[in-house]
Amino acid sequence: MTTMVLSSLVLLLVLLSYTNGLVHNPKLTRRAILSSAGSSVAVLSLDPPQSASAVVSNGLPLTVSSSGLKWADARIGKSGQQPLSIGQTCSIDYSIASTAGRFPQIYSTKDTGAPYRWTLGDGSTIQGIEMSILGTSDIPPMLPGGIRRVIVPASLGYDKLRTAKSNKVCVSGAENSVNPIPPKEQDYEAYQRWYSFYCNPRIPYQPDLVLDIKLYGKR
Repeated sequence: MTTMVLSSLVLLLVLLSYTNGLVHNPKLTRRAILSSAGSSVAVLSLDPPQSASAVVSNGLPLTVSSSGLKWADARIGKSGQQPLSIGQTCSIDYSIASTAGRFPQIYSTKDTGAPYRWTLGDGSTIQGIEMSILGTSDIPPMLPGGIRRVIVPASLGYDKLRTAKSNKVCVSGAENSVNPIPPKEQDYEAYQRWYSFYCNPRIPYQPDLVLDIKLYGKR
């Protein structure tokens, strides 16, 4: 119905323009007028952008934030808990995978007994994780006990490591590095999978990260 109305309006405008002398081509035919109208409708009736909840990851409908980060809560944190803020120590278990490759799963802290810890805002951790935990204008903050799945674009992940002048930054704890990075000493295979995607100067881009984050309280 909308397309028919738009088509009629555009056709009317073109016809009015022709009869009022605004279109000065005496060879303009009815076919040309209809063709012009059709072109205008094609522009006016473009499909709208993908809705915020249209992306699905393993059954979880993901919300797309203005930053490009996609997120969904698999479990809401404990009621009555307060979100964390910059300057506080944060402790999470995470599972990290890539959106590319035959074996996308890279590493998880779940069974290591050693959650990942850092001070929020200290620059040691990729932006995508901190934004997921602290929240933004269109992402609610996580609460302790919550589990959130996020898909992180390269700009909020490890992109600066790929373009670094030295691969020395590609080791956890190195100067100018950003974490989390699988521990090279404890799980070399996981480290190599991570490196091939996210710290490899031979590839011109980085695939999105998929992270499942479980946030702890004071721990």
